[in-house]
Amino acid sequence: MNNTTRYHLGLLLLRIGFAGMMLTHGIPKLLKLLSGNFEFGDPIGLGEPVSLVLAVLGEAICPLLIIVGFKTRWAAIPAFLTMGVAAFIVHGDDPFASKEKALLYLVGFLVIALLGAGKYALDKN
Repeated sequence: MNNTTRYHLGLLLLRIGFAGMMLTHGIPKLLKLLSGNFEFGDPIGLGEPVSLVLAVLGEAICPLLIIVGFKTRWAAIPAFLTMGVAAFIVHGDDPFASKEKALLYLVGFLVIALLGAGKYALDKN
């Protein structure tokens, strides 16, 4: 296996790993939204329904796009921003251990945004 193949396999694993694990947080929010329950935190003052829709976008819709590699760099931005809100606003005053998971996702989605999907994706970049 040559270096190029390893690089693109690494990008594929990065995308599937981070976005796939993010879905475990996003799918319950999506189901909540679809059921008509709009109760949710409002960390940036946009209202509970808007905050829930933005969280679903960043934790469910965009991770699905990242997994298949469609508009990957663009899709990583809302996921990155959602984790920024989680780490620095929702858990801003909490100890590091409470915000660590959000920070790990933030870094992962930042790397995906910078590097793109690789050749094993719909984008093939």
